[in-house]
Amino acid sequence: MTEPLRTAIVTGSARGIGAAIAKRLASDGFAVAILDLDEAACAPVRDEIIKAGGKAIAVGVNVADEDKVEQAVTRVAEELGKPSVLVNNAGITRDNLLFKMSVDDWDAVMNVHLRGSFLMSRASQKYMTEAGWGRIVNLSSTSALGNRGQANYSAAKAGLQGFTKTLAIELGKYGVTVNAIAPGFIETDMTADTAKRMGLDFEDFKKGAAKQIPVARVGQPEDIAAVVSFFAREDSSFVSGQVIYVAGGPAG
Repeated sequence: MTEPLRTAIVTGSARGIGAAIAKRLASDGFAVAILDLDEAACAPVRDEIIKAGGKAIAVGVNVADEDKVEQAVTRVAEELGKPSVLVNNAGITRDNLLFKMSVDDWDAVMNVHLRGSFLMSRASQKYMTEAGWGRIVNLSSTSALGNRGQANYSAAKAGLQGFTKTLAIELGKYGVTVNAIAPGFIETDMTADTAKRMGLDFEDFKKGAAKQIPVARVGQPEDIAAVVSFFAREDSSFVSGQVIYVAGGPAG
């Protein structure tokens, strides 16, 4: 008798790091729910996974909306399977210096990163605790250590680290591990937008960043996906409450 596929949910997975994570987990044998604000935007990643022989669905959801999150996770459980892995990757930036930062800029970032991770984790953990096995991976950032112009983003990413450690304590006895990944400079649309906002050529921006990184290159979304893959494995069960800086050198 064939074992049923375990199901993974990846938020913010229509592009960038989230898309790479979704595709890696699919290649690892998970059925994958691709969640993002716009369901149609998830379709290319879903279709790529299915074309490669995997199983996936696309789900549109605002992770900061309590009712929508409950509906989305219930839909995943019904259409794909009860979630056993959750990757809280959804995120936005609203960068500005403190004296220029609006309350809306602050709230928007907090809502997606912190409220969204809380709501998604709360909705998913019940399936994991009932099954006696689960993995939650939260995406933090090296910005959690402080970064000029990112008071909101830095605070949210630091908050996710405390959230991670607390959930690891609460959920460990149910067979659920909770860990965080803190990426450094990763080549994505988001970092390209940052370069554009700063009036810099993206290639020059990447070269400048690589000079500051011990391994002498910027990161790729697949670098983050590889660490998620480890955390989602059966044999990572004694690793919980950790924050791994994937930044090409020492951090944290």
